Amino acid sequence: MICTQSLGYSYPQGPTLVFPDVDVPQGAVLLLSGPSGCGKSTWLALVAALVAPTKGTLTVADQSLNDLENVAADAWRAGAIGFLPQKLHLSGALTVAQNLALAQWASGTPEDQAAIQVALSALGVAELALRLPAQLSGGQAQRVALARAVLLRPQVILADEPTASLDDEAAADAVGLLLATAQAQGATLVIATHDARVAALMPAGVDACRVGFSRPG
Repeated sequence: MICTQSLGYSYPQGPTLVFPDVDVPQGAVLLLSGPSGCGKSTWLALVAALVAPTKGTLTVADQSLNDLENVAADAWRAGAIGFLPQKLHLSGALTVAQNLALAQWASGTPEDQAAIQVALSALGVAELALRLPAQLSGGQAQRVALARAVLLRPQVILADEPTASLDDEAAADAVGLLLATAQAQGATLVIATHDARVAALMPAGVDACRVGFSRPG
């Protein structure tokens, strides 16, 4: 599902990041750990085809991303990847339902209010459909953002620091939601975090793959 070999990315006039090899099957859970600045977010961007590798090979959901052109990358990403960023990026001018409809529009998918309601219901926030993001609590906003990320039933769910700034109870809730949603959809789940609590929150029955990153020397 996600396979990398000698993967690297060079920032213009910046550091060159070289990543450990990864081979993760469909439906697995992958935890990326390491301190801030070690390249976890860059690795997520590579897997989501937001940037292209400068060395090595990268295959995600049977698609080689090394030579994927911009328009093709956008179309592939819309169907294959669900992304929960650390900053949730909900549009403040749109309702919750409209934020999800925007994701459908961006992917070229016809607006489907029934699918939006199903996604919101699965995350327990269907009653918030007509609210604006400013009217949501932090936990509610995260659930809405996750509903948006999985609305199109992606093969891979990427979560960037989903427990940052959360207390223990909220962190456990966030991890539980990610695991339950990925399992329900049969998706591969990748969580990038420097929070040691995330590994401890993995249920006994979940065999999570763990890859540690370090800052470039």
